[in-house]
Amino acid sequence: MTPSLRHLRVFLAVLDEGTVTAAARVCHVSQPAASQAMARLEAEAGMALIHHGREGAGPTEAGLAYGHRVRRALARLDTALAALAPRLVLTATRAQLMALIAVRDAENFTLAAKRLGLSQPSVHRAVTQLESEAGRPLFKRTGKRMQPARAAQALADAARLCFSELEQAAAELGDMAGREAGQIVIGAMPLSRSIVLPRALAEFRRQRPTLPLRIMDGPYEDLLLGLRRGEIDLLIGALRQPAPVPEVVEEALFTDDLVLVARPGHPLLSGRPDPARLADYPWILPREDTPSRAHFETALSRLGGAGLSRPATIECGSAVLMRELLLLSDHVGCISRLQAGAEIALGALIPLELALPDTTRAIGVTTRDDWLPTAAQAQFVEILRRVGQTL
Repeated sequence: MTPSLRHLRVFLAVLDEGTVTAAARVCHVSQPAASQAMARLEAEAGMALIHHGREGAGPTEAGLAYGHRVRRALARLDTALAALAPRLVLTATRAQLMALIAVRDAENFTLAAKRLGLSQPSVHRAVTQLESEAGRPLFKRTGKRMQPARAAQALADAARLCFSELEQAAAELGDMAGREAGQIVIGAMPLSRSIVLPRALAEFRRQRPTLPLRIMDGPYEDLLLGLRRGEIDLLIGALRQPAPVPEVVEEALFTDDLVLVARPGHPLLSGRPDPARLADYPWILPREDTPSRAHFETALSRLGGAGLSRPATIECGSAVLMRELLLLSDHVGCISRLQAGAEIALGALIPLELALPDTTRAIGVTTRDDWLPTAAQAQFVEILRRVGQTL
């Protein structure tokens, strides 16, 4: 469903006023135009959203659920539109806002047009129309880049979250009609990709064989930005306690700790190694900006190895690359115990007899604080909780 914002506003007016005629009056459109808006909306939904009869136009069960989502979506959007220019609440269109989002992300009209599958003049015209209604420029050209103004950033974020909520609304209607609709977008951090996520996905696929799932990986900061913008539904991985920004919430599923590992036959495996001997070998460590690295450095300090020279350190977030390099060299790796569990069980990697103190960390789910999951999304989170209890 890609309903126009105007049709959605008519729909909410019908819910509030009780009849299409009254809604038309409130929205300053003709009664036939309001009726046509409702007909198109219901055609896209594939079901009735209001009761059509002489008693009025009260919402159906689907209409109530859809209306709740639409109110959430437009309330977020209208706040940002009104802050820029009150008139935009009435005039801004979906096409204009999609163009704004694309130019903000690409910082270039031509690239934005390619992403939207439109001509460059069409995208330029849509943004220009927004700027005209706002009475101010939304972008500043700096070299070849179109740098968004702060107001443009805020509106683009609000519009993306609005459209994400509307996608949730369409998915909810599909679920009520007994068909799969929408998708779940999961931001996967390294630990989740090898432990909890495969098990949860396998179980979810048994219960919902056809619902699309999209897994996104990358640096935590990029995944968090995608979550806040509504591009990602939930993140799975090591929690940053306390939460890094106020608009997200974290839920712990299980705990894990760090372990030092090496190949079979590594010189450090003969007895409990002195921390000072660790400096004799190259390291494979988590990136400096990760909780794992901070925990490692703290643990090493408490073991008396603070300040050890590590000139041959490789920073790596890939368990596969770490495993292969460890097998081919005398590197020592620092990795999640659960993440290396399969290799340790098979004897491919051997833990050093040197425990890293106080490296226990919570692994869990991060979501937006106002996220209202669909039935399918709530089902997936519940599966994650059950999988977490087994680890």
